[in-house]
Amino acid sequence: MNPIEGKIILVTGAGRGLGAAICKTLSAEGGTTILTDIQPQGLESTLKEIKGQGCNARSFIMDVGNEESVQEVMEKVIAEYGGLDIVINNAGIDYTKSIEELSLDEWDRVMSVNLRGPFIISKAAFPHLRKSGRGHIVNIVSTACKRTWANASAYHASKWGLLGFTHAMHVEARKENIKVTAVVAGGMQTPFILDRFPETDLKFLQDPQNVADTIRYVLSQPAETVIPEIMVIPMTETSWP
Repeated sequence: MNPIEGKIILVTGAGRGLGAAICKTLSAEGGTTILTDIQPQGLESTLKEIKGQGCNARSFIMDVGNEESVQEVMEKVIAEYGGLDIVINNAGIDYTKSIEELSLDEWDRVMSVNLRGPFIISKAAFPHLRKSGRGHIVNIVSTACKRTWANASAYHASKWGLLGFTHAMHVEARKENIKVTAVVAGGMQTPFILDRFPETDLKFLQDPQNVADTIRYVLSQPAETVIPEIMVIPMTETSWP
C-alpha cells in the first residue's frame, strides 16, 4: 500500500528548486499537492508540469509570514478537499551580508519566512492534521542549523530556531498521532544557491531530487514509526564535516 497515495499535501516555496521537486515527486506517488508560493511565475509552470503528467495539484499565492494569507489559503484547501494530511514547510530566504550590512528589515524578513512562517502554518494546519488521523509536518531545515559561516547570521538564527521548534512540536504532536520531522538538507543545485553564487561548482551540490526522495522516504514510514530528524547532504558537502 502506498502511504502517500490519496493524501492532501501542502507545500510552501513550491514554485522552483526543492519545493518544485517535492511537489513533482509526491504527485507522482498519487498525492494531491497544494503548491503555495509568494511568486506566481514559477508556481504556474510547476503546476502545469504536474498536471501534464496526469497528476492532481492546485496552486495558491501565499505569504507564509502573513497569518491572514495563510488562513485564507488553509480555508480554501479545507473547503475544496475536505481535509489536510501533510504539510511541508520548505519556503526560505537569505541575505548574504555581514551583521553590519544587514538591515533590521532584512533580519525581520528572514525570520518571518524561515521561522515565523512554519509556526503560523503548523498552527493553522494542526487541527486538520489531527482530524485526518495520521498527520505529518515536515520542516526543511539546513546544515546551517548545525554550524555557522560568515555573512548569514539571520539565516543561521532562523534555521537553528526552526530545528528547535521542530523537535518541540514533535514532542507535542506525538500524542495527537501527528508526526513531525526536520529534514536537514545540505547544499543543492537550486536557485537559492546558484542565483546568489553562480560560480559555485555543481560537484559540491546535490540534485534537489535526492532530497525530495528523502522526504518521500520519511513520509512512507509505517504508522508506528516516526523520524524526528534526518540529514541528507552531498558526498562533497563543504558546510558539514
